[in-house]
Amino acid sequence: MKRTLLTAATLALLFPAQAFAHASLAQATPGFRERLPSSPQKIVLRFDQYVQLLPGSVQLYSSSGNVGVKRVVVKNGRYLTAWLPRLAKGAYTVRWHAMSGDGHVVSGVFTFGVRANAPPPTEAFGASGPTTSEDVVRWLYFLALALLVGGLGFRLLVLRDRLPARAEQRFYAVTGIGALLTLNIGIAAFILRAEDALQLPFGRLLYGDLSPIARSRFGSAFIAMTLGFALVTALLFLAWLTDRAVLLWPAFLVGLAFVSGLSLSGHSAADAGSSWKSELADWAHLSAACLWIGGLIQLVVVVWPLMPDARRAAFLGFSRLATVCVGVLLLAGVYLSILRLTQLNDLWTTGYGQVLFVKIGLVSLAFAWGGLHKLIAVPAVARGDGALPRLRRSLLGESLVGMAVLLVAAVLVDAKPPAQPAPTPPAASSVPR
Repeated sequence: MKRTLLTAATLALLFPAQAFAHASLAQATPGFRERLPSSPQKIVLRFDQYVQLLPGSVQLYSSSGNVGVKRVVVKNGRYLTAWLPRLAKGAYTVRWHAMSGDGHVVSGVFTFGVRANAPPPTEAFGASGPTTSEDVVRWLYFLALALLVGGLGFRLLVLRDRLPARAEQRFYAVTGIGALLTLNIGIAAFILRAEDALQLPFGRLLYGDLSPIARSRFGSAFIAMTLGFALVTALLFLAWLTDRAVLLWPAFLVGLAFVSGLSLSGHSAADAGSSWKSELADWAHLSAACLWIGGLIQLVVVVWPLMPDARRAAFLGFSRLATVCVGVLLLAGVYLSILRLTQLNDLWTTGYGQVLFVKIGLVSLAFAWGGLHKLIAVPAVARGDGALPRLRRSLLGESLVGMAVLLVAAVLVDAKPPAQPAPTPPAASSVPR
């Protein structure tokens, strides 16, 4: 079986799919997210192949709606020029589409600003923002990270010895599923965000210009994380193929490092008041959650059914790891909450605060559940009082609460924190005359 999979992987590399041959945007003036000192006279789009005009080939939008362009012309077959009226100060969104020489309609979106900063294309005019589908996909992505990174951490930090054959196979099956889901769900998340930004159905998205989205903070993180977790998947596959568990260490460390992509592209990196400290806290928060929930899943799925002799040592070892994870979760969570909610009443007066309040409730339940394990189950297991057979259901319940925490966290990531209050200018001192 291992030889068959290796052959299949080699053939996939030797016979890649053919690239689509359609016109692509080579250059745009104004540039992507460019800040201009004054109103531009025109928008110029240069393509690498011949294109034809379509009705409404270039549409310009401001925060007030559609800004009519004067006229649109094609020059030399590759230059599409839209002449503009005088633009007021503000951010603008350009949506364009044209007929490629191969008959496909190519489309794209980008933003620029006139004496103002331009938003990323994922926040362009017309984009609806995060949807319920994106929240579900992000939740599944968090679960996949827990299966992969948390599973690797549990195997290396708790189950350090060689596992029985069946347990080893199930460990690789669970973490392998996590690796494949991480890659594929990450791609699905990027497609959903691009589909919303371009306002295109999936069929036309295949010919959309994704370069502005790829250049955004979100897109850069997606590319880096996809490449990083592809490497993790390869290392995990090689560890299974060659039966060398030592390869799990680089897989775990690389995976833990690339989890930071979410922290470097989210609220902790982009919002007002963000800094390297908020990025570090966000990464520590997510990493601890992955180790905690992924370890619980390994206990329930691998250790309890297949390793009865190792249950006691695994449970006590995971209890020590979980204590550290809970401490990191608590400290990082409190710091990030204080940073994003400047006033206490934001917790119940804003949408972000209300979701955070639900998350705090679920995390408190999970902490209480884990606390009971620490105070009651751990001493009983250490004494050998026969508590082990009854623990599996309790561990499964704690795992489900942890998954619920990740679901709320997925909604919270896409929610908008309350705006930071503007600094109060110092009062002018009165000078006696």
